[in-house]
Amino acid sequence: MNERQTTTDDALLHQAEEAVLYAYPVYEMCRMRALTSPQRLPGGEALASPRRWCNRFMHARRLMRPGQSRVPTPNHDTLYSTAWLDLADGAWVLDMPDMAGRYHVMGLLDMFTNPFAHLGQRLTGNQARSFLITGPGWRGEVPAAFRGRHEHVISPTRWVWLLGRMLVEEDERDVPAAHALQDAIRLSSLPDWEAGRPSQAAAFDPECDPNAALDATLFATLVNRALRDDPPPEDDAWLKAALASAGLGPGWPVPEGEQLALLQKGLDQALARLRTLENGRRTMTGWLQMPLIGNTFAQDYEFRALVALKYIGMLESREATYSLALNDSQGRPLTGSHRYRMRFKPGTLPRVYAFWSLTLYSNADGMLVPNVLHRHAIGDRTPGLQYDADGGLTLTLSHKPPQDQFDMPSARANWLPAPADGFYLCLRFYLPSDAVLESRTPLPPLQREEDIVAG
Repeated sequence: MNERQTTTDDALLHQAEEAVLYAYPVYEMCRMRALTSPQRLPGGEALASPRRWCNRFMHARRLMRPGQSRVPTPNHDTLYSTAWLDLADGAWVLDMPDMAGRYHVMGLLDMFTNPFAHLGQRLTGNQARSFLITGPGWRGEVPAAFRGRHEHVISPTRWVWLLGRMLVEEDERDVPAAHALQDAIRLSSLPDWEAGRPSQAAAFDPECDPNAALDATLFATLVNRALRDDPPPEDDAWLKAALASAGLGPGWPVPEGEQLALLQKGLDQALARLRTLENGRRTMTGWLQMPLIGNTFAQDYEFRALVALKYIGMLESREATYSLALNDSQGRPLTGSHRYRMRFKPGTLPRVYAFWSLTLYSNADGMLVPNVLHRHAIGDRTPGLQYDADGGLTLTLSHKPPQDQFDMPSARANWLPAPADGFYLCLRFYLPSDAVLESRTPLPPLQREEDIVAG
């Protein structure tokens, strides 16, 4: 092979890798649509596989438990409500009840994973509201009821993933109240809403087995079908050549031969690249802070693909932002065979407008860990949390229960149980202040107890 041929092949492979990075979020959205759309409605008809229902909410009735989540690093603070909305046949209306001061948000994601709208406490308040949702190219007249700020939401794509989160406390009084609010969240077509009648869910074929092993054929099949319904926006037109070189385009057939082989190489290299990328900025105290995002990833296709791979469904940072801890203050991996302390000094507790929580996950699968306390998260809402005499807060993380000590009487009350082996942490800030978003106060390091004693 001569030098010119090598250069040409390298250029084609680079294009294929860039095409995969661009299209990977679309592939993941196809998977999530098939995975999270119901086959059976509550008390209603069951569909034969692979058909699913859309335009209807499904609600999680309990906080996530160990082994229950379909995605890694689930939160343990909010109940999820999810629906896939098909805007092909016209406008829809989302009715939200009065939340009586309860934190909530309904995030809307387009088929490229951009969190383009957030309806909830931060932007639209807690009172009962109705919102008109229209798709690209909709030319109808906006009713007077939807001419206020935030009341008409224009989706960039035909398909929309509605991903709601509602704060709930694990007690006998709060859970039923949260369920009643979930049941009051409704979707109606605009004609049905105006007529005051309920809308029916629609059946659709997601044309996807969400558990199928990923290869170039599956990738091209799902992406090309999705781009048929939701083609790339005009701002991304310059990428058409890269997509075409890999056999990707709206409604295109699956590539064959050398082009399919090229796509497979691009897929392998792109995923390997994403898996080695660090998720954010590492701080001096060992935390990994997620990059800040707005209501679109714009043209940061690599970061968008990284989020789709590891944190699908991420909302705008002003709604919630996260920091991860994989290692202790000395850079050593976290493991339940050691006991750790995490101390917020006086005046350094997270400044948030809603709440903050620290959740622990197993390294093995990214899921919550069974433990004797059935405690998976700890934060400013944790009952019985004990603050230090100076106003600070010290948390204990270990596999074995801590023994109350003369200088640490709060150790057991502030204990977050860990597995015997490796784990990691996610510190979530709901409605973070500018101080949190700008990292003005460093997060406390995770210190092994023996290091503290030795120091």
